[in-house]
Amino acid sequence: MVVLLLAPVIGFDATIPSMVFSQATDDDGRALYDIRFAALTTGPVGTLSDFMLTPGHGPAALAEADTVLIPGTRMPEVRYEGVYPDNLRAVLEQVRPGTRMVSICTGAFALAAAGILDGRPATTHWDKADDFRRMYPAVDLDEGVLFVDDGDVLTSAGLAAGIDLCLHIIRRDHGTRVANRVAKYCVVPPWRDGGQAQFIDAAVPEIDSSSTASVRDWARHNLTEPLTVAQLAERAHMSVRTFNRRFSEETGDTPAVWVRKQRLHLARELLETRDLPVDEVAHLSGLVTGSNLRHQLRTHLGTSPTHYRRMFQGR
Repeated sequence: MVVLLLAPVIGFDATIPSMVFSQATDDDGRALYDIRFAALTTGPVGTLSDFMLTPGHGPAALAEADTVLIPGTRMPEVRYEGVYPDNLRAVLEQVRPGTRMVSICTGAFALAAAGILDGRPATTHWDKADDFRRMYPAVDLDEGVLFVDDGDVLTSAGLAAGIDLCLHIIRRDHGTRVANRVAKYCVVPPWRDGGQAQFIDAAVPEIDSSSTASVRDWARHNLTEPLTVAQLAERAHMSVRTFNRRFSEETGDTPAVWVRKQRLHLARELLETRDLPVDEVAHLSGLVTGSNLRHQLRTHLGTSPTHYRRMFQGR
């Protein structure tokens, strides 16, 4: 994995890949990723703060990359002018076909300038969405999500959403158990509910007596219950209308969508870690039937329980 630093780079974004991927190990403690840093030239790279970053490799490192990750940047040509500069072109042309391309925050501007995002879904920091659309109208931008996985091209929203995306990549590459272990080390949740839409032009809700947090925690441990909106609202001592509004403010999802995501997440973990019949996985995760589990996996992941289990347990 090569992290390409484009000056001036967002220092926080640049540290995320090293922090997260370096903690991904197999059960014997062996590192699962080889993380290298590169820039357009050799030498220190400026950041937006009072420090410089000196990558350990030159631009030739991109020719060996399986994954290229671009952190947030204010590189003038891509960020403000919508131009694909020659120095960036020369470096990205070294990337082998089929290499996975990833961006954090405004790193998506660089991928868009290179035409990599044309006709594809992507995201970036919500505050930069208008600029992005103006300069790169060929991209299907969704600023309401934390990250977008489009197979060989993945983009994340602003700043801390880069952690969510890196954990997702680990989960996709090596399974839930490894990703959860990394999240625990980093003292962050293995996944966050909702998307960045909940932060746009709104204060982050206070976690107080009127929060749905305790109900969500209870629901995660009781996924075999019906978990209707009425049931959850009653447990929160709220009307259904108030509960729906508050829940969406805090998570970015409706209660029904949130519950479905929790059940699918648990089903995936069970398929990865336990050799249970499909019907039992469906029951334990609250998806009730094997046919529903198959439908959910096919709809949201494009795979079957058997193929999903084989993919991860084979590793």
